[in-house]
Amino acid sequence: MPIFQLNEKIQFPPPEYAEDNGLLAIGGDLRPERLLMAYSQGIFPWYSQGEPILWWFTSPRLVLFPEEFKIPRRLVRYAKTASVAITRDRAFSRVVSECAKIRTEQGGGTWISPEMQQAYTALHQLGFAHSIECWQNNNLIGGLYGVALDQVFFGESMFSRIKCASQFALIALVEYVKSKNFQLIDCQMTTEHLLRFGAREISSREFQARLKEHIKNIIPSTNWKNESNKGK
Repeated sequence: MPIFQLNEKIQFPPPEYAEDNGLLAIGGDLRPERLLMAYSQGIFPWYSQGEPILWWFTSPRLVLFPEEFKIPRRLVRYAKTASVAITRDRAFSRVVSECAKIRTEQGGGTWISPEMQQAYTALHQLGFAHSIECWQNNNLIGGLYGVALDQVFFGESMFSRIKCASQFALIALVEYVKSKNFQLIDCQMTTEHLLRFGAREISSREFQARLKEHIKNIIPSTNWKNESNKGK
């Protein structure tokens, strides 16, 4: 399959043209309009600093259906003793920055470049990107962020500064999206960690069908903020 070169026009080749490793296209930009079009088709950007923008459609696709979410018993026990406060959209830019920082601190690279951080912050300001934060003694100790389109949440990244903080954020995310009738959480890449929470792989064909079914309107959802909840 050829790798498609994007230009100024906001469009993507059909996702089924992606390489076996998921690479679909190269180039373009990270304007909100392009990102929203990409996510609505299950396409996402992922590249290292200094590289051109790379666009991916991975198959099979790891997804989490909120009603299939499972919390490991050990985490239930630990949650009872952890004093953690949970908020939504209270520190979006900080969550994104921490997701990038923690990877470099651990000696690895990160795709969450300053350009990517600016792009997702712009989506957040438009009401399309959201974060879950975990706090302890007013310190940000974990969180996650992603993109919400209609009834689908596309997870991007998460981080922990203490044991299980990102998992608390995931629990809070699932609780919230279930309350708002979301039907699907896209996890992008398969990991043993997410499989333990009930995520499973589906075919690219089913994934695309689910997106068409559950994304009818691309409108912002700006009501994610809340007061902190103790004991989560």
